[in-house]
Amino acid sequence: MIHIVVGTKAQLIKMAPVMVALRNLGLPYNYISTGQHRETMDDILQNFDLPRARVKIYDGPDVVSIGQMIRWTVFVLWKSLTRRKEIFLDDNRGIVLVHGDTFSTLLGAFMGKLAGLEVGHVESGLRSFKLWQPFPEEITRLLTFRLTDHYFCPNQWAVDNLRSHRGKKISTGGNTLYDSLHKALAKDKPAALLLPLLPFGVVTLHRFENFKDRASALRIVENVERLAAHRPLLFVLHKTTEFNLRRFGLFERIATCPSIELRPRYDYFSFIKILQAAEFVVSDGGSNQEECYYMGKPVLLFRNVSERKEGVGENVVVSEFNTKKIDAFIRDPAQFVRSEIIFPQSPSFVIAQYCKEWAA
Repeated sequence: MIHIVVGTKAQLIKMAPVMVALRNLGLPYNYISTGQHRETMDDILQNFDLPRARVKIYDGPDVVSIGQMIRWTVFVLWKSLTRRKEIFLDDNRGIVLVHGDTFSTLLGAFMGKLAGLEVGHVESGLRSFKLWQPFPEEITRLLTFRLTDHYFCPNQWAVDNLRSHRGKKISTGGNTLYDSLHKALAKDKPAALLLPLLPFGVVTLHRFENFKDRASALRIVENVERLAAHRPLLFVLHKTTEFNLRRFGLFERIATCPSIELRPRYDYFSFIKILQAAEFVVSDGGSNQEECYYMGKPVLLFRNVSERKEGVGENVVVSEFNTKKIDAFIRDPAQFVRSEIIFPQSPSFVIAQYCKEWAA
């Protein structure tokens, strides 16, 4: 049996094309949700015409604070211990697919090992080689590597990073996000998706390291205001971002800036249409870095380091919160426009085909 453990919106976006590829190959799978995120998950499933999770371990609100994260982790671990036969359909010969570098990734891998199953890690081998940057993602990856039997790596660089780990390394020739992006780009723009007439930028920020305390959040606000002095911005708010901006008394400041328009989170297909229409993107997310790389879209990362190589030094500027870098980017974002990237094969199909051969 093939089991797929997903907890966050970003994970579902990247694993949805794998589910589609498995279905197209006639391979049944058991979709398990840890429930770390709840908002917009159904929208993503509708985008890809996929059914809801067979098992939802946690069915509460989105986990947006450290306290909630601790309680959610304890709950999921307890459920995985007491209900593992039900969760994994009493299977002891299958494979558990997990994705990325979140707590849901690590928990899913741990759950699989507790059930006596093999673990396949999708988007494996990525490294920043800085233990505390990004935090806690780099630590989560290292721990997940130790629990993995099948490493699905997006490129040879990621494969090479796993030399010291046992298990099968598979280069998928790219990230599964590529498949999701191109499915979204093929869709028509929703009529209700109102976009500015002037050139604009999209801001999407959420990482723990950028909102861990008021000083970090204030640095983000000041830099977004710096950009807004040059271009109108659509700020797409994650729940965690809004929660922390309000917690640190900075929400009104960003909400009343005349060149910044706050927008709610969208389903994936609508969000990609916004990115497609934007002149540039400001983000701290690895997924946005990859999406912009595939589209050739200029993106400014509010991070010190990135564990991904895609686009760095081309369309991707890692700001390091250096005002000279930020100013140089916003003066002329067009200098970072690149050609669209086309892959010769679907990374999701590579994973699904491997699972089919492994199951046989």
